[in-house]
Amino acid sequence: MTDMAIQERIIGAKDWATLLFVLTFVLIAVNRAYFESRFAEFIKLAFSDKYIKIYKDSGNMLSSFTISLFVVQLISFSFLIQFLLSYFGILDKASWVSYVQIITLVGVFILSKYLIEKIIATSFNIEEFNEQFNLHKVNYRAYIGLILLPVNIILFYNEAPHPVVLYVIITLILTGSVVSYFFSLRLYQNLILGKLFYFILYLCALEIAPYYFMYHWFTKS
Repeated sequence: MTDMAIQERIIGAKDWATLLFVLTFVLIAVNRAYFESRFAEFIKLAFSDKYIKIYKDSGNMLSSFTISLFVVQLISFSFLIQFLLSYFGILDKASWVSYVQIITLVGVFILSKYLIEKIIATSFNIEEFNEQFNLHKVNYRAYIGLILLPVNIILFYNEAPHPVVLYVIITLILTGSVVSYFFSLRLYQNLILGKLFYFILYLCALEIAPYYFMYHWFTKS
């Protein structure tokens, strides 16, 4: 008679991630239900800039729609960062402590950068441009975060994919970010040309330097 070895199957290590994924889908469902027409235009953002033209007022930066999608974006990008760090053996992708540290760091970085931008924009008298430019970037990044959500689910609950798959994902994200950035420049080119000197200072101080220092800190660490 064949002996059967019974092994205890440990579950629950990824429950925190499941709850977060469910939360993001709830936020998306609520936005789709309460902002039906706006959400429909937002989904078309990769193919049409109609959403940007309709909701370009700076007051939309603090709307419940934008804030809720920012939360989805924050959760989605933090999951991707955690997976990439775990892929290179830096941490465990199932560790909720690591995830809390990552999402806190990303959130503090984004909010600090936003506040510093507002201070500099006020000093240079370019508040209107800064608000519209930031809203444009937030919308496209939220869109990328929304697309990344199912990708994160697949990566998190399965074995590590082939390195080529990861490189393709990273390349697509970077390409999408760069393209959306150039769309922003084209859309606000009249404002930029009118304050070109201040925009160059803004670009160097707040769009290039923070990411350079983060890259330098990460590689040295």
